[in-house]
Amino acid sequence: MSQEAGHGHYYVPAPSTYPMTGSIALLFMGFGAAFSVNRLPIGYGLLAIGFAILFYMCFVWFRTVARESEGGKYSSQVGASFRWGMSWFIFSEVMFFAAFFGALFYMRVFSIPWLSDLEHKILWPDFTGIWPTAGPGISEKFMPMGPWGLPAINTLILLTSGVTVTWAHWALKLNKRGQLKMGLFLTFALGFLFVGLQAYEYGHAYSDLNLKLTTGAYGASFYMLTGFHGFHVTLGSIMLLVIWFRVMAGHFTPENHFGFEGVAWYWHFVDVVWLGLFIFVYWLI
Repeated sequence: MSQEAGHGHYYVPAPSTYPMTGSIALLFMGFGAAFSVNRLPIGYGLLAIGFAILFYMCFVWFRTVARESEGGKYSSQVGASFRWGMSWFIFSEVMFFAAFFGALFYMRVFSIPWLSDLEHKILWPDFTGIWPTAGPGISEKFMPMGPWGLPAINTLILLTSGVTVTWAHWALKLNKRGQLKMGLFLTFALGFLFVGLQAYEYGHAYSDLNLKLTTGAYGASFYMLTGFHGFHVTLGSIMLLVIWFRVMAGHFTPENHFGFEGVAWYWHFVDVVWLGLFIFVYWLI
């Protein structure tokens, strides 16, 4: 049943225990993280329990939402609410990455030149203020990560995945189920390939370039920006995998497919953020 068929009512679900279940999971994860940081063995067990409860909650909650959607309970008004919610969520993610890009811009354009001017030569006479740098007072040598090689390959992979998810979207609109399944499969496969290559890149940076999270300004900004993006790619790939399983189960129609559409929006956002990273973190160094 399409969303338009349910126009005239706004579906309100029954009281749910899922938020409480999620809170219990976060409680276990919070204590587990605290104990793990202090190297107490019980912390790892609590973390495992927390993640297991969180996974269970996500599985049953998302399954319930999928059944409600496929059951025709969502009207066009509910669909509009979903679209507004996803739009604001992506906007919050834009602001999240804007803060990190802003920090990088502030370091490179303002703080590094200030720390190398004549007034500060007395404190750090050997600091030249040329980016990339770890900052004043850090003498450990490192090599920056260049743009060509794995970063360029990963850029091609993500751009290709943007094409495949769009190809799948058009297939869904035209009710071409075979093309839809193939496009989605290629998209999440490319996403997981990107994450695997980035993990390999991190190993190379750590062992061969001596580039670490503790390598001052450059190391911290490099890993924070690329690491958070990699986390978002991982989540996006899992979301695409879930949507693929739903497609295999016969879900979504050309008229009713916001679950697919919302994930596609998120994936295009991830692509755009990576282009910014490639230019300002890898290329213009």
